[in-house]
Amino acid sequence: MTINEAINHPNATIVDVRSEGEFAGGNVPGSINIPLHTVPDHVEDFKTMSQPVVLCCMSGNRSGQALMFLQAQGVEGLYNGGGYGEVLIHKL
Repeated sequence: MTINEAINHPNATIVDVRSEGEFAGGNVPGSINIPLHTVPDHVEDFKTMSQPVVLCCMSGNRSGQALMFLQAQGVEGLYNGGGYGEVLIHKL
């Protein structure tokens, strides 16, 4: 599945790993905010999220870190959407 297909999948969950303040300043409609530093506390939540799970942040760096951590914990169906602006552009 391409990132564009993942973003627009009807069951996709978009998770923004930026801080609460950054998220409040603009986000993808319907996305949820789980700041990067709290991701380890939410591993079980990620395992039960509707897939695909598209992670995003400001530039793709933090979402990439979250992706690698979550994959190491056995979470599947993850995609790094990059910056939330990029996700917005690809969202139909």
